[in-house]
Amino acid sequence: MTMFERLFGGHAKADVPPEAPPATRIYAIGDIHGRFDLLRQMHRMIAEDASDLGEVRKVLVYLGDYVDRGASSRQVIDHLLDEPLPQFDAVYLSGNHEEMLLAFLDDASVGPMWMFNGGDATLLSYGVGPTEGGTIAEKHREMQSALLHKLPRAHIEFLRSLKLYHVEGDYLFVHAGLVPGQPIENQSAEDLLWIREEFIDSEADHGKCVVHGHTIVAEPDIRANRIAIDTGAYFSNTLSCLILDGSEKMFLQT
Repeated sequence: MTMFERLFGGHAKADVPPEAPPATRIYAIGDIHGRFDLLRQMHRMIAEDASDLGEVRKVLVYLGDYVDRGASSRQVIDHLLDEPLPQFDAVYLSGNHEEMLLAFLDDASVGPMWMFNGGDATLLSYGVGPTEGGTIAEKHREMQSALLHKLPRAHIEFLRSLKLYHVEGDYLFVHAGLVPGQPIENQSAEDLLWIREEFIDSEADHGKCVVHGHTIVAEPDIRANRIAIDTGAYFSNTLSCLILDGSEKMFLQT
């Protein structure tokens, strides 16, 4: 087995690996899920790694899922807004958890699904706790009203500004993945934010190497057509960052 095949899980379809744009170093951070402590640690690691790059263009792509499950969703968004890494082109992608939060702001009936997926931790980070009495629907409406009151306008604007995907060189960055065989402009937001098996199990050439989170892996998983970097930070304490420079691939982990 060649080195290329070892790196890409034995499914190589070409002899030339994908490349980042010239004179560019890309950092891609996986799902954060309310782990402000790990995000702050990762930012320090990235700053140190990039400290001697000179005039190289530095791009920092966040793959979404900033909120839910971990205890510090509000602090994560505050940090992203108030303390961005200087001299980086930052790209903020949406995850399915940001979609659920925004949906809850418009429709309290989304509450049960969001709570099941860790939305209660996000509410608590904004100072919104469970309410007493009433039906489940009434409780969720009360929590929706409280969240709308306590959610800073800058946070709402940030959440609504998130991109669905980003392209750099031979790489496509997206939260969950995509439907094989469809051009990116024909992909639905639902698939880009939620897809799993159809994408994960596919060995199709997507035209770009897809860098994604959403589906948890014990270690970053490099395949011929995709790279998975969600290492379950909220429970594993391991937040992963993929570094792309030319055809090189490296990792930082907390």
